[in-house]
Amino acid sequence: MEYMKKLSRTQDKNIQVGIDIGSSKFCCAIAEIDPPNQNVKLLGVGSCPSSGIKKGSIIHRDKTIEEMEKAVTDAEIMADIKVNRSWLTISGEHVRGINTQGAIAIQKPGQSPSATDQEIRIEDMYKVLELAKAISFPVDRNILHTLPQEYIIDTMKGIKDPVGMSGRRLEGRVHLVTVATSSASNFINCAEELGISVDGLVFQGLASSISTIDKDEKELGVAVVDIGSGTTDIVVYLDGGVRHTGVIPIGSDSITNDIAVMLQVGKKEAEEIKLKYASAKASMASPELEFEIPVKNGGISRKISEHELSRYVEARMTEILNLISREISRADIHQKLTYGLVFTGGGAQLSNLAGLAEETLNIRARIGAPKGISGVVDVASTPHYAAAIGLIQWPLHYQDTQAGIHTGLTPGKVFKKFTEWFKEFF
Repeated sequence: MEYMKKLSRTQDKNIQVGIDIGSSKFCCAIAEIDPPNQNVKLLGVGSCPSSGIKKGSIIHRDKTIEEMEKAVTDAEIMADIKVNRSWLTISGEHVRGINTQGAIAIQKPGQSPSATDQEIRIEDMYKVLELAKAISFPVDRNILHTLPQEYIIDTMKGIKDPVGMSGRRLEGRVHLVTVATSSASNFINCAEELGISVDGLVFQGLASSISTIDKDEKELGVAVVDIGSGTTDIVVYLDGGVRHTGVIPIGSDSITNDIAVMLQVGKKEAEEIKLKYASAKASMASPELEFEIPVKNGGISRKISEHELSRYVEARMTEILNLISREISRADIHQKLTYGLVFTGGGAQLSNLAGLAEETLNIRARIGAPKGISGVVDVASTPHYAAAIGLIQWPLHYQDTQAGIHTGLTPGKVFKKFTEWFKEFF
């Protein structure tokens, strides 16, 4: 393309790129990162409506490539940088989470099992994680993330970093996120078709968590709810670790469809009406304020009140909230979520959503927008950019192997690339 000649920089090791792949839009973020100082400077963003993705899976490859390219191009022009590698998000019903554990005896070469306590090395920690991952999965599934929850040394629980401590037995409790290999491969192939090497894949809900919540929330309990158009991703944290991940096959598009059917308008008009006039709580919408319903082909002009519209929206949103609550209950820690729910993603832009959640589920709730970055933050301050911003923060968030390991689709290759990249800074 002609514009390529005008870009002054090529992506180097301190430039991170994230492409959030959604059923309604692609979002691309480009940032300059400084690991020693934990700084992330946003340089450019781009977005493009998505029509080749449905509920997290590709249904039209050529459109997916075209729309991904448009989002990346817009971000490249704003940042004045040519992208050659990126992190990608992944979501969909095929994404599943499971809690597991592994344990080893701390025994050095030449020593008997009855020897005294031994110092735990990083190699011991890796062995425990590998044992925790030694689960029989179907051939069409792959481990995407290995996320340590806690380590136990003999009878001491709740240890975050066991390296350097002493004991006879080391146990690790871990949360694994798995994906369908074919879905992951399809996204990687689309990016590579554009000449973009994939650094790794990140579960969309996890990426959104990185940019929207802090350590206190993770420690005391919080559930991040990323409401997309076709699916809703859920990540539950407690005691600093991920306790549950899940995807429910419904999102904000169901509300848009309801409005389209009720008002007999197109989906584009229904989406605009939802964002401009609808409230998740009908009691917060005015019965007096009316708006004109768009008409086509000389139809009769009609009006409806914001309150009447919001009654239908509230009914559907309440249904979605109950499904979210049911999924969170699978983590079996609902009463321990001190910080309640944090809503993010495009669906979180629905007016009064947090208020309805608090009223319906009797739990604390807020809307989560990206934070922890500098630069052109004004263009990426809304919840629908949360996952893209989380992707560019990912390497800093998981720079410490004790905090967690990103394995990607090809565990050895991706993790080796990641650790080598990080070491270059020190």
